[in-house]
Amino acid sequence: MKWSNVQLIYLREVRDQLRDRRTLFTIAILPIFLYPLLGMIFLQVSQFSREYPALIHVVGKDHLPQMPPLLDGERFFSELFDDPQGSELLVVQNFPDHESLDGSRLRQKAEQSVRDGHCDAVLIVPNTFGAQLNEFRSQLADATTDNTATPKEVHKVVGPHILFDQARDESRIARDRLARVLRQWREQVGQDYMVQSDIPVAAIRPFEPQLTDVAPESKKRAALWSKMLPFVVLIWALTGAFYPAIDLCAGEKERGTLETLLCSPAQRHEIVWGKLLTIMTFSMVTALLNLASMGLTASLMMQQLQAFQLALSDLPMGMPPLISLGWLILALIPVSALFSALSLALAALARSAKEGQYYLMPMLLVTMPLMILPSLPSIQLELGTSLIPVTGLMLLLRALMESDYAIAALYFLPVLGVTAACCLLAMRWAVDQFNNESVLFRESERFDLRAWLWHLIRDRQDTPTVGQAIFCAIAILMLRFLVGFQISLPENWISLATLTVLTQFAFFALPAGLMALVLTRKPRETLLLRWPRWSSLPAAVLLAVLLHPSAIALSVFIQQTYPLPEQIEHISRNLIGGAPNLLTLLLVIAVVPAICEELAFRGFILSGLRHLGHRWWAIMLSSLFFGVAHGIVQQSFSATLIGMIIGYVAVQSGSLLVCILFHVTHNSLAILSQTLLLQYAPHVPGSAWLFELTDAGIVYSWPLVGVSLVMALGVVQWFRMLPHQLYTEERLQKALAHQSARLTS
Repeated sequence: MKWSNVQLIYLREVRDQLRDRRTLFTIAILPIFLYPLLGMIFLQVSQFSREYPALIHVVGKDHLPQMPPLLDGERFFSELFDDPQGSELLVVQNFPDHESLDGSRLRQKAEQSVRDGHCDAVLIVPNTFGAQLNEFRSQLADATTDNTATPKEVHKVVGPHILFDQARDESRIARDRLARVLRQWREQVGQDYMVQSDIPVAAIRPFEPQLTDVAPESKKRAALWSKMLPFVVLIWALTGAFYPAIDLCAGEKERGTLETLLCSPAQRHEIVWGKLLTIMTFSMVTALLNLASMGLTASLMMQQLQAFQLALSDLPMGMPPLISLGWLILALIPVSALFSALSLALAALARSAKEGQYYLMPMLLVTMPLMILPSLPSIQLELGTSLIPVTGLMLLLRALMESDYAIAALYFLPVLGVTAACCLLAMRWAVDQFNNESVLFRESERFDLRAWLWHLIRDRQDTPTVGQAIFCAIAILMLRFLVGFQISLPENWISLATLTVLTQFAFFALPAGLMALVLTRKPRETLLLRWPRWSSLPAAVLLAVLLHPSAIALSVFIQQTYPLPEQIEHISRNLIGGAPNLLTLLLVIAVVPAICEELAFRGFILSGLRHLGHRWWAIMLSSLFFGVAHGIVQQSFSATLIGMIIGYVAVQSGSLLVCILFHVTHNSLAILSQTLLLQYAPHVPGSAWLFELTDAGIVYSWPLVGVSLVMALGVVQWFRMLPHQLYTEERLQKALAHQSARLTS
């Protein structure tokens, strides 16, 4: 790759973007003026915010005790409020016509009054409230004078009842204010009873905790900004990357300048790198300008609020520490690279700039949960969260900004590795998009439903298209998601077996089979229903056996990183243990899922995805769908990796029978190792050298895992040498890659 060509393309694209007024407005002008304008609007609007008094209707005011007082005319007693002016926020009125109604009718009318908005809340004092308080006082006096009395003999009094409307903000505010007043009054009632019983009031609260904040001001500011700034930086890095990417790809398609660039001496990957660096530049500039504008505006607003005594006393003021800004700027490089590569690939896929803008919302919907997840209090930086894309990076940034360098150093490499892998995959996808002529030069077209349906039937291909394969995968996932909420958890083995068999056939085998019959001309070729070479059958069994120790080690590692819920462990241990015999257990848990899942994922879906032109992309995507379809996160990780191995076996052998045999062997060994081997392992001589018994079950020794893994690689190499059929798109991409390698050399 000639970096001089990349530099020329980079300078050309930057110059073109700087000439675009829309780009300049989005990147420079909008961030500079947006946050100050929002701050001004907030300060102006805050002048109109005030607390309005809540109207409380009281039923049974005469049943309240005289001392200590609760009501003072149309207000609650002022001493019950921390702020003397707080009593003005609760206006008290007698409930209308409460004397002419009995208990049930009075309660119904009070509820209807709150629902209709005639009052904000209703306070109902029971008729026996005063008598119960007097009885409670006498019980308390007896308990303090009689040595034989126990605290259990003193029964609590049923207090007043608050009726409110959760659907109205005014009613919720009235409930909170009224509940605070009643709690304060209850404490005064208790204090009076303690005094009357000659018990010191201090006995209610024998001590008060002393709170001392040891965090320095800079640490508090870092903790505040570490929850806000990473989210803002990532959002604007994504936004700043997307719109230039649309203009550089889909926009050039519409202007007709993309063909001129492709005819230049620069290679396709050099063009991609030049455009990628341009998008990264604008992404970083957008994020930095928004960061600077937001930080300066927030700092000035905090000082203004503090000057008018409107801010909280414990809220740290001022700009974030400089070291925090340094970590944010450093993290912008991988973040911008990831978002720029994804935006570039999506923009290359779009037929027009308008279509490209529609891709922003799905991208935001996928990325937003990963950005929001670190803001949850229960989410901390650990091994499991560090392996989640974007989420791990935000948690690492938070740790660095809060000066938790020990935690950050511990998980720096996992976060960096996952982020780098995502960047490389996104970059590879972008390069593949530019190498695909059918993607670059496809034209925008109008959608006609009847014409599209007729096209599906009339122009059927021998195997499904990429879109049909993705639709099948999404349909399977949606079926499992929607129907899964309607299915109750199994309670015994019979219900577990019935549920497993029905869901496997209904969710996997049936959709794949129907789509193969309706959407393709050769269903047998689509589902790989052909006889393989006989030698590949025992090779598949041997590969599953050799990979079994590694699969168990991986499963144990995943369960330690992401522990299974107790309910899932109950199903896996107790319900499976209720199987009548081992053969039935293997048939339901191993054989049926292997057949149904292979028909769907290595049959219809993999056959369609191979039209992408890259078998490894097809294998990885089908394996990802296969992993997500398992539902449980812990199973999804291991299923994705096992699915990649089965997908490779499917491509090399060309037969679904080999995949089913591998899948059945893999599932059966997982069951047998936790049943028969767990039962007879202590009686096997030398078993301690091979495996050990733990709470998670059988765990194989690391020497055995290493040896079996090396031998498994040898079997994989044998599959690699098998003659296999290439799709037309795969042969074309292979020829293009060979030609590009020759030109580069």
